[in-house]
Amino acid sequence: MEFLVCLAIGFLGGIFSGLIGIGGGIILIPLMTFLLKMEHHQAQGTSLAIIFFSFASAFVYYKKGYLNVSTASIIGLGFMVGGILGANIASYIPEQILKKIFAGLMIFSAAKILFFK
Repeated sequence: MEFLVCLAIGFLGGIFSGLIGIGGGIILIPLMTFLLKMEHHQAQGTSLAIIFFSFASAFVYYKKGYLNVSTASIIGLGFMVGGILGANIASYIPEQILKKIFAGLMIFSAAKILFFK
């Protein structure tokens, strides 16, 4: 049963990620914490590991001419260094505070998309 739940979570995350370009974590982290009962830290780590698999959808965009490889490479380098730093910092932040930071970022992002150009 957990295999099917994991597969469904990945499927939903993949659809939204490929469809509207959202980070899969916005979908995956809440689903993993609610459905798989993961702690937030574990859901974050798992979500980050899944990024590797997003190569498949990026390849579709590449084939259609919608991927700027040089920009993605530079951003990816910064993402890698920032991710190492962020993961180390997150390991010292209590789960409840981490959840609030995550929720705050989602609320801020949603408000910006809804109310600003």
